[in-house]
Amino acid sequence: MNSYSYTFCVTSDDIDFNGHVNNVTYLSWMIEAATRHSASVGFGYEQCLELGGTWVAKSHTLEYKKPAFENEILQMKTWIEEIGKILSTRRYELTRSGDGALICEGKTEWVFVDSRKMRPMKIPAEIIQGFEKS
Repeated sequence: MNSYSYTFCVTSDDIDFNGHVNNVTYLSWMIEAATRHSASVGFGYEQCLELGGTWVAKSHTLEYKKPAFENEILQMKTWIEEIGKILSTRRYELTRSGDGALICEGKTEWVFVDSRKMRPMKIPAEIIQGFEKS
């Protein structure tokens, strides 16, 4: 499946007491990337609800490679590594635009659940096809 990428600037709100990007911020960026990618293929939050479901995280894995600092321009890249009946594995790479340095890698396992019962449900074929076409 194809990847989705975008660039953004690190703000002062992203910085922790050590003077670099806060660890929790990386996770929020990963979730934002997943949300943007899903919306870009036509299956954002509202469209998933129309199909009766929503995504919930089963697990997140982050590996920090280099620190990032205020005012740096970063590029987030995400893609679906694997998609099954109810589970999707998404990967992330965050690089610094200036020198291409790998800042962080991540992985999330997302489970598609019935939005009312909050129980796993089969990922609709339309969603799978949307990611395959992206």
